[in-house]
Amino acid sequence: MPVIRVALPLPLRQHFDYLLSAEQQVQIGSRLRVPFGKRELIGIAWQLNPADHYPLAQLKPIIAIIDPQPVLTEPLRQLLTFAAEYYHHPLGEVLTAALPALLREGKSLADYQQYAWQLTAAGAGATTADFKRSPRQLALWQALQPGSLAATELLANHPRKALQQLAEKGLIQQQLLPLTPFSQRGLKQPALQLTADQALAVTAINQTANRFQCLLLEGVTGSGKTEVYLQAIAPLLDTGQQVLVIVPEIGLTPQTLARFQSRFQAPVLCWHSNLTDTERLNCWRQTQAGSAAIVIGTRSALFLPFARLGLIIIDEEHDQSLKQQDGFRYHARDLAIKRAAIESCPILLGSATPSLESLYNCQQQRFIPLSLHNRAGGQAMPRYKLVDLKQQVLQFGLASQTLQSIRQQLQQGLQVMLFLNRRGFAPALSCQECGWMTECHRCSAFTTYHKQSRQLVCHHCGATKAVPRQCKQCGSARLAPVGQGTEQLEENLQQLFPEVAITRLDRDTTRRKGALNSALQSINQSGPRLILGTQMLAKGHHFPFVTLVVIVDVDGALYSSDFRAPEQLAQLLTQVAGRAGRGSSPGTVLLQTHHPEHALLQDIIHNGYASFARSALLERQQTRLPPYQHLALFRAEAVQSALCQQWLTELAAIAKTLPGLELLGPLSSPMEKRAGKFRWQLHLYSSQRPLLHQALTTLLATLQSWALSRQVKWQLDVDPVDLS
Repeated sequence: MPVIRVALPLPLRQHFDYLLSAEQQVQIGSRLRVPFGKRELIGIAWQLNPADHYPLAQLKPIIAIIDPQPVLTEPLRQLLTFAAEYYHHPLGEVLTAALPALLREGKSLADYQQYAWQLTAAGAGATTADFKRSPRQLALWQALQPGSLAATELLANHPRKALQQLAEKGLIQQQLLPLTPFSQRGLKQPALQLTADQALAVTAINQTANRFQCLLLEGVTGSGKTEVYLQAIAPLLDTGQQVLVIVPEIGLTPQTLARFQSRFQAPVLCWHSNLTDTERLNCWRQTQAGSAAIVIGTRSALFLPFARLGLIIIDEEHDQSLKQQDGFRYHARDLAIKRAAIESCPILLGSATPSLESLYNCQQQRFIPLSLHNRAGGQAMPRYKLVDLKQQVLQFGLASQTLQSIRQQLQQGLQVMLFLNRRGFAPALSCQECGWMTECHRCSAFTTYHKQSRQLVCHHCGATKAVPRQCKQCGSARLAPVGQGTEQLEENLQQLFPEVAITRLDRDTTRRKGALNSALQSINQSGPRLILGTQMLAKGHHFPFVTLVVIVDVDGALYSSDFRAPEQLAQLLTQVAGRAGRGSSPGTVLLQTHHPEHALLQDIIHNGYASFARSALLERQQTRLPPYQHLALFRAEAVQSALCQQWLTELAAIAKTLPGLELLGPLSSPMEKRAGKFRWQLHLYSSQRPLLHQALTTLLATLQSWALSRQVKWQLDVDPVDLS
């Protein structure tokens, strides 16, 4: 009997063999339902009749073949095989992570085919008089007069009950809507006039069509990177090719989607976690059929099954959100480059503050560098000013110089943006008698005070509890907020500027569906306004009426044990500052700090991000840190700290015997305890990537047999971006 090797969604680094009957035909990449112990699992057919399969007598037959055709195409299988090997993650989990939830659950694609509605002969012969008593039925009947419409489109604008009533009367009927490659071509709106830099970039991108090439588009904030994307895409759509655009945050997707949809006739779809499972599967099916011309999505859009992929664009390629931080810890930018190589298409990375890894790849001539030196509308770049907080009396955390500048801008009818990367009312509550502070009992962190919800919230593990009435240590009722968060800053600004509209953008104010879009629409209206928020403000938004940006607290990130912290701070400062002066009025950026002499601040202010990046790369080279060395990180978590230390110590002892490795640790994580577990790390460095991966393969094969490995929760992170 034939044997089929199946990849199952299990945290085990092995495949499983099953029997096929003689009449069963299965294609590699299709889903199968198989028995596994007392359960049934959905797996992926991976290899037919492997030479090293188990004896037939030990094998069970599969239960069912779900797909007549593969759900994972050959290019995707190549990409996912590479990803499983590179990130040393179980293949079964990698494969299933690439599928929409409904396919992971074993649902049949046939059950989710798209349908359209059209008028029957009786419906075509009806008149408006037939719907005198039902305006909703009339509106639906009129909508179908030009021809058939997709069910999803109808239900978006008309009630389901009216649809059912017309169907029961025999006036409309359903028909299968076949998915075909998109045929809509051309532009809805004319393209904008390009600057010389933009035109050179578009030409360079177009010259790489139909072959693999990685390009890095470094453009100052407001330089028109999106217009370069749009004009590079247009000729590809004319030849029927598809485009994938990956953005780092869901919040950026709606505004990017709207701009693309207003430019192109061809269908533009979105992909992110806020969609329902059915919406995600519909996007997946349309991408596979070639019906979707452009897909704009977050990192998992990388795994969509494009029929004719012609270009991949990674916007804000430096953003940490592109790295998956749990489970299958892949980096969407790096895997997208591999996918472009497999698909033989170009990939364009865009950012005003490129990652040091990408700049290093330009130096090594692996990437083609493209630059946009000036803002597209000719506006000047914002001017930086340092506000020295030493020996100043602050009002609500703001210096008198800062408040004076804010008042001047508001009096001129302009907008001011204040950046504070701490949500909530205050980072903690403190006892005024003994100094006790509210802490999370599960993490090495203070609990943030949220005044509106009257809760203490740990922003690391999510634990919440009511605000205490008295100190847990001395019993005093004198508890007061320590420090300032965006919620408190908003309250204070309302006191200082009672007549001015205030918009706060952070995770707390944008939880409701549509809240972010509503806030952005209000910001894009002229008139005096205060805008405040966290790093959500830095993510590529265009605020045409903002002329002053205030970075309330620069110092929090100046001194960190993470070697990436200076790079991330420089990127954040540059991105936030880039929101100023994008309209007709010049922009200014005020940086409040107790350390105005700090070298990083001085470099950013006087020389810009590009100069900082050059010096940062030189420093990384001298200290033998990535990208000049390759890094992998083992993390261990347990209820007892000693178990983590012991497990990593034994791992380090073996790693020291392997060639080409340098070790740092074991050491406790910067946040020693999170969610009730102690956390330790072991860093493995190597100047040769193959040696690092050989060592990881050896270590993984060894540690899985240890009894101690079952007492700690451990993870391997290849090319980590977060060392906390």
